[in-house]
Amino acid sequence: MRGDAGGTPIRDPGGPVSAAAARPVWDPVQYLRHAGHRTRPFTDLLARVPRLPGAPPRIADLGCGAGNVTALLTGRWPAARVTGYDNAPEMLDKARVDHGGPTDGGGRLDFVHADVRTWTPREPFDLIVSNATLQWVPGHVRRFGAWIDGLAPGGTFAFQVPGNFDAPSHVLMRDLAASPRWRDRLTGVLRHEDAVLRPEEYLAHLADLGCAVDAWETTYVHLLTGQDPVLDWVKGTGLRPVLTALADEPGARDAILDEYRTALRDAYPATAHGTPFPFRRVFAVAVKEA
Repeated sequence: MRGDAGGTPIRDPGGPVSAAAARPVWDPVQYLRHAGHRTRPFTDLLARVPRLPGAPPRIADLGCGAGNVTALLTGRWPAARVTGYDNAPEMLDKARVDHGGPTDGGGRLDFVHADVRTWTPREPFDLIVSNATLQWVPGHVRRFGAWIDGLAPGGTFAFQVPGNFDAPSHVLMRDLAASPRWRDRLTGVLRHEDAVLRPEEYLAHLADLGCAVDAWETTYVHLLTGQDPVLDWVKGTGLRPVLTALADEPGARDAILDEYRTALRDAYPATAHGTPFPFRRVFAVAVKEA
């Protein structure tokens, strides 16, 4: 895909994915084990979202997961009508039980099954937000136009995605999947290193759509505790396609986890204070012309 501004080329993140990669089975309990660290980028994103035009505002959260960060939207906009969208039934069940229903500020929080790859707004939204989801959507920049069109004048599209696909945690995972022992089972399961764009590329693409754009990146250094904490982290997110693909082969699953665990211990050595885990994230806030 190519942007029009100055002929700047815009890479199209992602390519064909296997069925396992397209629909990993999620474990809400495992995902929420590191909820504190995972929540911080979302609060940093929300801090840059300007005043919304609706009173009360209508908000969509694309890829709401277990709903724990979606619930933070009602803290910022207590009267808002918020809908979280996700295609993982296990995550939606957890979200509805823990967070669904009327809010203390007179708004409402609902959770609906939808595929972000095809979701299109059916009503004007004041804010469309997505937290650590679009990296799972090959070609997600092609969806931006429909989402911007679905914003009310002066509305905002805001998202953050992990930008750590060249980090040891992901490189080692891809190397293992491509090794002779595992490639027959895991070819095409994992995302590639170009699953997301650079901040300046997102800025250019969203500016081409007529938005005022704020784009940036941040590297967090999470200090993780416990035994093999980096493995514990990725078991809740990036490793889900592998665990799903090997769900019917417990011996193979345990074997690859043992290999990966050893490699991660070397890549992320523990210290007296815990295990430092650098994690780069990419952010963008795009405001539609009022």
